[in-house]
Amino acid sequence: MERELAVGTGIIIFLVLLILALVLLASCVKIVPQAHALVIERLGAYQGTWGVGLHFKMPFIDRVARRVLLKEQVVDFAPQPVITKDNVTMRIDTVVYFQITDPKLFAYGVENPIMAIENLTATTLRNIIGDLELDETLTSRELINTKMRASLDVATDPWGIKVNRVELKNIIPPDQIQDAMEKQAKAERERRAAVTQAEGEKTATILVAQGKKESAILDAEAEKQAAILRAEAKKEATMREAEGQAEAILRIQQANADGLRFLREAAPDSAVLQLKSLEAFAKAADGQATKIIIPSEIQGLAGLTRSIAEVAKES
Repeated sequence: MERELAVGTGIIIFLVLLILALVLLASCVKIVPQAHALVIERLGAYQGTWGVGLHFKMPFIDRVARRVLLKEQVVDFAPQPVITKDNVTMRIDTVVYFQITDPKLFAYGVENPIMAIENLTATTLRNIIGDLELDETLTSRELINTKMRASLDVATDPWGIKVNRVELKNIIPPDQIQDAMEKQAKAERERRAAVTQAEGEKTATILVAQGKKESAILDAEAEKQAAILRAEAKKEATMREAEGQAEAILRIQQANADGLRFLREAAPDSAVLQLKSLEAFAKAADGQATKIIIPSEIQGLAGLTRSIAEVAKES
C-alpha cells in the first residue's frame, strides 16, 4: 500500500515538473510581430534588440526590458500659451508625427519620451512665436511647422526618435482679437459681395450695350443687303428691258430687210412701185406733219387714180 502511494506521489511530482518545464520553455520562446521590436536585458544589462521573427531567451537571466512600436505615431498635445512679439497672448495646440528609429536609444535615452516631446514642443513653439507678430503668426503656419519639425528632429535624435511632421492644429487668439477678426472678415465679405454685384451690373450693362450695338450693325447690314438686292434687281430689270427693246429693234430691222429683199427678188414693175409709194404717202399723210413734199411720180399716179375713180363712178 505504501509502495503504491509512493508511486502515485512520484507520478504526480513528475507531471508537475513536466508542466513547469513546458511553461518555462514556452516563456523562453518569443515571436516578434511586424513593426515591433523587443529590447532584451541579461542580468540587468542591455543584451540586444530582437526584430521580426522567432527568438529564444535564457530563462531567469534574460528578460524583455521594453516592447517598442516602430510604426509612425501621432500625439496631440493640449493648447500651450504663447506670447507673440507684439505682446499678444494666444494658445496653440500642436500635433506631432514621430517614429522610433532606434529601440535601444528610445529605451535608455529618456525616461518618458512622450512627456519629453511635449515639453520640447512647447518650448520650441514659444521660441518661434516670440519672434513673430500676431499677423505673421496667423499667416505663417507652414513656416512655423517647418521650423518646429527641424528643431524637434534634432533634439529627439539622441532618443532614437525621428519627428516626421509637426502641425499647428489650432491658433486661438484672445476674445477681443477674435471679435475684431470676425468683424474684419465680415466687412471683407460684404466688400467682396458689393464688388461682385458691381461687376455683375457692369457686365450686364456691357452685354446690353453690345447686344444693341450688334443689333444695330445687323440692321444696317440687312438694310445694306436689301438696298444692294433692290439695286441689282432694278439693274437686272433695266438690262432685260434694254435687251427686249434691242431685240424688238433688231426684229423690225430684220423684217424691213426681209421685205426689201423680197421686193428685190420679186422684181416689181413701175406701177407696183408707184402704188407702194402711194401707200407710203397715205401713211405719211395720216401723221401730224404740217408740211409734206410729194414726189412728181406720186402726183401723176394720184391723178391717174382720180380719173379711174371718176370713170368707174359714171359707168
